[in-house]
Amino acid sequence: MACEGNGMSDERIGEALIKEVIEEELKEVPADDVPPLTPLTHQVQSVQEQKVVTQLAKMIRIIGDKVQDDQDFQDAIDGVARAPGSKWDRFKQVADKVFEHGITWERIAVLFYVAGRLAVRLVEDHLPQSVREIVQWTVDFFRLNLLGWIRDHGGWINSFSELATASMHTVSGGQVYGVLLIFVAGLALGSLVTWRLLHHH
Repeated sequence: MACEGNGMSDERIGEALIKEVIEEELKEVPADDVPPLTPLTHQVQSVQEQKVVTQLAKMIRIIGDKVQDDQDFQDAIDGVARAPGSKWDRFKQVADKVFEHGITWERIAVLFYVAGRLAVRLVEDHLPQSVREIVQWTVDFFRLNLLGWIRDHGGWINSFSELATASMHTVSGGQVYGVLLIFVAGLALGSLVTWRLLHHH
């Protein structure tokens, strides 16, 4: 794999960030219930990479916490976690919906946060083995759909200004909140309609 700028790897940083965000969310559930996530992702190779991961994880947490207490959002996550059928299909629908109008740093943050909340909900529903699947799905989606965009936009190091702005200004009713509620609630409550639309084309 070619090295990116400053000797840092956007792939390693992205995978470590997914793991960090999900593990951070899982701190609120008993550790006995959570399987180890380490072998699933590449590990960071330098102090510099770890600093980038830590800072990005903090900003994603701030963005996510702005919607965390909203009951509609929690109900929607419940709906996705408990919906019948393939969880991978559900995850893919959520991810595709997030990026329906293009990729932005903020929407990448939203996807990672949603993965963390889904992981918590599945552990609460006594499906801890599914947490490893969520990590793997998020990593796979990142590698296939987001990594190229991230590299084209200067790497993770260029995400800080937009994510910092989002973490300061996104409030209830703001852009991320609106996007989250629309795609998650729509998926949970209108999955049959979504399925029909997707398969009609």
